[in-house]
Amino acid sequence: MALLLGVDTGGTYTDAVLIRNETEVVAKAKALTTRHDLAIGIERAISAVLEQSGADRGQIGLASLSTTLATNALVEGQGGRAGLIYIGFREQDIDGQGLGEVLAGDPAVAIAGGHSHAGAERVALDETALRAWLETNSGVSAYAVAAQFATRNPAHELRAAGIVQEVTGRPVSCSHHLSARLNGPKRALTALLNARLIGMIARLIDRAEDTLERLGIHAPLMVVRGDGALVSADQARERPIETILSGPAASIVGARWLTGADEALVSDIGGTTTDVAVLRDGRPMIDPAGAKVGPWRTMVEAVAMRTTGLGGDSEVHVLEEGLHGGVSLGPRRLIPVSLIASEAPEVVHAALDDQLRRTVPNEHDARFVRAVPGLEADGLPEREQSLLQRIGDQVHPTGKILKTRLEGQALKRLIARGLVQLAGVTPSDASHVLGRLKDWDAPAARKALELVGRRRTGSGNMLCPAPKALAQMIVDQLTHQTSLALLETAFAEDAYEFGHSLEDLARHVLMQRGLAHHKGLVRIESGLNVPVVGLGASAPSYYPAVGQRLSCRMVLPEHAGVANAIGAVVGRVTIRRSGTVTCPAEGKYRVHLETGPEDHSDAEAAMVALQNALTAEARAEAEAAGAEDIHTHAARDLRSAQAEGREVFLEAEITVEATGRPRVAV
Repeated sequence: MALLLGVDTGGTYTDAVLIRNETEVVAKAKALTTRHDLAIGIERAISAVLEQSGADRGQIGLASLSTTLATNALVEGQGGRAGLIYIGFREQDIDGQGLGEVLAGDPAVAIAGGHSHAGAERVALDETALRAWLETNSGVSAYAVAAQFATRNPAHELRAAGIVQEVTGRPVSCSHHLSARLNGPKRALTALLNARLIGMIARLIDRAEDTLERLGIHAPLMVVRGDGALVSADQARERPIETILSGPAASIVGARWLTGADEALVSDIGGTTTDVAVLRDGRPMIDPAGAKVGPWRTMVEAVAMRTTGLGGDSEVHVLEEGLHGGVSLGPRRLIPVSLIASEAPEVVHAALDDQLRRTVPNEHDARFVRAVPGLEADGLPEREQSLLQRIGDQVHPTGKILKTRLEGQALKRLIARGLVQLAGVTPSDASHVLGRLKDWDAPAARKALELVGRRRTGSGNMLCPAPKALAQMIVDQLTHQTSLALLETAFAEDAYEFGHSLEDLARHVLMQRGLAHHKGLVRIESGLNVPVVGLGASAPSYYPAVGQRLSCRMVLPEHAGVANAIGAVVGRVTIRRSGTVTCPAEGKYRVHLETGPEDHSDAEAAMVALQNALTAEARAEAEAAGAEDIHTHAARDLRSAQAEGREVFLEAEITVEATGRPRVAV
């Protein structure tokens, strides 16, 4: 029987696992994710499992990849420079719908065009304006196109995409390819985020394929989508935004495979995020409103999951307000000081020692920067370009790199572009100080925590001069914030509507006192009523305290640290396609297809025509994804109204799902 190879590339670690007969874990391994060249971490992890297992590489019949890179990029506001082409909307709509915030300075243009609700051309596409705009923009890695009512007639999006490729040769993301639903601004946002991720995900897939080839593994490569299903590498390149929540979705599939749990909360802690989802009847819940990652609500179908910027490598913030102060975590990921010290020990220890000799704390103490080599830096303003050149290819104390406060803002923009990485104190450093981790440089972590502990609170006293006590404070804060994330998810999915915001419910004094088992004149008890499956390499270190805090059973499976990689190869190929039949006039039933509107005189005939077209499309994509033994299922959502004593057809939405097993090479 062929072996299955699963790989998960996360923000901190790259995991690999070999599974035999879809029932037995043969070997597993971890390697640090190498941001500057992802292939290095992938090759180290795969090579380790091959060495452990002694497996014949020719026996590997399928390789599959899950990743948190797209999720992390959106949470951290990173990605390539993308241009937005907004067709049929006004220029002011870009800011009015929140797209300006998403663009964050990237170029955008609103041009004439678009269609009506019924799919008829409302205004001709202004090709001249589009070509003129394209000629004035440079340094754009990909483009997003969103046209008014493109899901009813995509002609203008398709024509604009053709012009973009003709003029620039850059990848183009069309909004109607990502969602069949109305809501132009949200489709535009989804297409823009997709365009921003194209280069990042393409590099990951390319490097993964190169690595497999170099290691003599000739199995086809699959990628996990955000709903836990598998797609081909080529499909993931075209629609990288569908891989947001890929890693977390794979972890849920892996959690079910590892535990057999039917009803549970699944919490996966990584380096950057904590992802919480619900298992019901052994299946992950799908978010009907579209995946929400960080501040963005997309139109991508994905598991119903709450992603919080909280992980082992989350930034530690000192709360200086109040008499006692404290710490908070996230949402940004930093390189742990203990890790960067293991890579550049002389620079880091010399800087930490120098900072410890000073009597006055500085905001840049225990902070370091380094550039990420090999990434495109096109279109940078002069200040950012100069700062990037100054950083070069070395690790530097942040305080020695920044000469002015304006350069501080420039550094933030370089970090947001993913061109520079920032190192600082994280929970991983706290774990090294507490002796829970021994992977990196514990003495550097201790020095860094001593520096952070010297920061002053509102009372004028030091926050916490003892590194070990500060380390425990940081870990306790991680327990607290993880508990809040689990409670918010539980309230969101509970059958009872509590009538308050999820954040207020989780933080309410009665809930928090109940978790502490308050017993005064009033006795209050609260907690979770379902088990929690804890996943992630650091779950055994952090999550027992979370289970104790929430008074619930904490399940920590044997292979929890590689659940994502396991889920990557035990999933199925699933393709869903949706379409609409409308009634623009009595006796006319319009099918909205990729090739344009098609009219029928009978409602049933129109729905059959749409269902047949969607079935053919879904089956073809499933086959292209490498599926076999494909089964299809169609669902109709009919909307009608009563008029003069008879039922009148208004609209029908049809969804076809094609599912099959991934083809395994033998």
